[in-house]
Amino acid sequence: MLMKAVILLSGGVDSTTLIYQALADGCQPYAISFDYGQRHRRELQSALAVANAAGVFEHQIVRFDLRLWGGSALTDNSIDVPKERPFDTIAQNIPVTYVPARNTIFLSFALGYAESIYAERIYIGVNALDYSGYPDCRPDYIQAMQKVFRLGTKQGVEGNPIHIYTPLINLRKTEIIQLGNKLSVPWELTWSCYNGGNLACGVCDSCRLRRSAFTELGLVDPITYAQ
Repeated sequence: MLMKAVILLSGGVDSTTLIYQALADGCQPYAISFDYGQRHRRELQSALAVANAAGVFEHQIVRFDLRLWGGSALTDNSIDVPKERPFDTIAQNIPVTYVPARNTIFLSFALGYAESIYAERIYIGVNALDYSGYPDCRPDYIQAMQKVFRLGTKQGVEGNPIHIYTPLINLRKTEIIQLGNKLSVPWELTWSCYNGGNLACGVCDSCRLRRSAFTELGLVDPITYAQ
C-alpha cells in the first residue's frame, strides 16, 4: 500500500517539484493549497493544473484571509513588491514579501489534514539557499516544527509521528530545476511571480531567481514574461 503524503502546493517551481518527488518516493500524494488573501490568485490556477497533471489523489484548497493584518507585500497592496534588486542584496535582510508566520500557519493546516487521513508525511518546499532570507525556511525551524508534530498530535504521542520532508532545503534553484527535469516536471504549468496578471512580471525577486536559474543551466524557461 502506498504511503499517504500531504504536499504543500503553491504551483511554483519548488512545490511542483515536490509533487513529482513524492510520486518518485512511492507516495500517494494529497495536495493542499492556500487562498489566503495573497496579492493574486494566479498561482492557484497553476496549483490546480499541476495537481491534475500529476494525478494527485485529492487536492484541498484552504481559504482564509491574512489581509486582515497585512504586514507583507503579498497581503497588503500598499506595500510595493521589490523589483530588479541585485542578487547579492536579496538575502541581506528579510524582504517585505515575507508573510508573518505563513509557513507555521500552512504547516498547521497541513498537519490537521494529514492526521485526518492518516498520512505519514508532509512535504514542504522550503529552501535555505534560495536567497529569500525567510526565517521559516531554515533547518532549525523545520526541526522545531517536527517536535510540535510529535508532541501535539495523537499520531505523535502514540509513537507514529507525521514526518516533515524537505528534499529541497539545501538545493540551489539550478539544482531544483535539474531535479525537476529528471522527474519530468511540467514547468510550463508553473507560476513563480509575486505579481498577478496574464504574464509573469519578470522583474520581482521570484521571477528573476527563476529566470536566472534556467539561463545558468542553458535552458529555456517555457513561460512568457512581460519584461
